[in-house]
Amino acid sequence: MTKRIVFTGGTGKAGRHVVPYLLDKGYKVLNVDLKPLDHPGVNTLIADLTDSGAAFNALTTHYGFDGFEEGRPAQAPDAVVHFAAIPRVLIEPDNVTFAANVTSTYNVIEAAMKLGVKKVIIASSETTYGVCFAEGDKDFHSFPLEEDYDVDPQDSYGLSKVCNEKTARAFAERYGTDIYALRIGNVIEPHEYAKFKDFVADPMSRKRNAWAYIDARDLGQIVHRCLETDGLGFQVFNAVNDTITADMPTEAFLKKYCPNTPITRPMGQDEAPLSNRKAREVLGFREDHPWRNYVTL
Repeated sequence: MTKRIVFTGGTGKAGRHVVPYLLDKGYKVLNVDLKPLDHPGVNTLIADLTDSGAAFNALTTHYGFDGFEEGRPAQAPDAVVHFAAIPRVLIEPDNVTFAANVTSTYNVIEAAMKLGVKKVIIASSETTYGVCFAEGDKDFHSFPLEEDYDVDPQDSYGLSKVCNEKTARAFAERYGTDIYALRIGNVIEPHEYAKFKDFVADPMSRKRNAWAYIDARDLGQIVHRCLETDGLGFQVFNAVNDTITADMPTEAFLKKYCPNTPITRPMGQDEAPLSNRKAREVLGFREDHPWRNYVTL
């Protein structure tokens, strides 16, 4: 079992739920971020990962003062989970978003590979499917959205994630290691289920998210399953929960609200249009937090 994890971006919206999940599973975690994570047992190393030297150093540092008791310099981790990024458009200028996300991911993966790390998990995004930050109303090419989809984002953030997937593939093939990219859906924290009644009442408000979401705690399980599943080389997984955020069966819903978009295979009655079928079948993911457990319509 992989035990020692360097987790970049653990202070962010997703990371602050995923890190505790991994701790509960017995992992030792070092958080690398620009801001501290307030969680017992987790040290945060403040580092700008767009600097290659900082990335190499972050992967070869003690996790806390107890590391000095081991009597040897800090060793590279067993695995790296790379979530650190500018998390969307309209926070920094587009060129800054693209450059920061692409450069930091390159630096982290390069450092991991050259230090002999055999497992890296990176955060990709639902935005790669091209609709989330599109100009105006754009239709998806087809449903369901699965990992072989022809991704075509228009925005700097989604484009950075496509580049990061290509970077991951290149390094995985060169070094013969496992690098898994998670196309993470709209992250929902427990307190945000209060929004779901409005989502259902206004169906088209969720088109940009393909009527899907990922509970932040279930994202922790997906990361855990990736850490425990070896030997797959480079892979992309949609990281979303099982069900559509609507009160109609999926195919009937899509035929009503996206009548010009083809459905390419039979879909489950409530299957999310952004499908997690691969994560369920390959990783063994089983959601613990379906939205209907928290929402009464």
